[in-house]
Amino acid sequence: MPQAPDFPLANPDYRTEVERILQAAPFIRALGVEAEEVAPGLCVTRLAVREDHQQQDGFVHAGVLATIADHTAGAAGATLIPAGAIVLTAEFKINLLRSARGRELRCVGRVLKPGRTLIVAESEVYAGEEGATLVAKASVTLAVVTPR
Repeated sequence: MPQAPDFPLANPDYRTEVERILQAAPFIRALGVEAEEVAPGLCVTRLAVREDHQQQDGFVHAGVLATIADHTAGAAGATLIPAGAIVLTAEFKINLLRSARGRELRCVGRVLKPGRTLIVAESEVYAGEEGATLVAKASVTLAVVTPR
């Protein structure tokens, strides 16, 4: 189990917010991303790899890796914001470390620095049997906004 950062809790119902984030996004639902673990400043997701997640040579498509990395980091950030606020990705960088194969992806998103208007987070994507191989690492800056 990944270690959750020790950050103050702004919304005691953060788990419900993370589930909302995952279920309300049609693209994330279509991919099949599911929450595995949620704690303040931490979100772990998983994805059962399907044929339509692959590129032409049978590896998981970089777009799938980037999507799970971005959304999982965003969900980790969302655990620390007040009720009624949302997070939007303001900046995103991903390093694709090796080709991803296997039946499952597992992504660990962690908040590095929470803030009132910006949150800095990172995520690591693992592939292979039991998510043993690190295949991508992302740095994500999230804007905290209140919808009008």
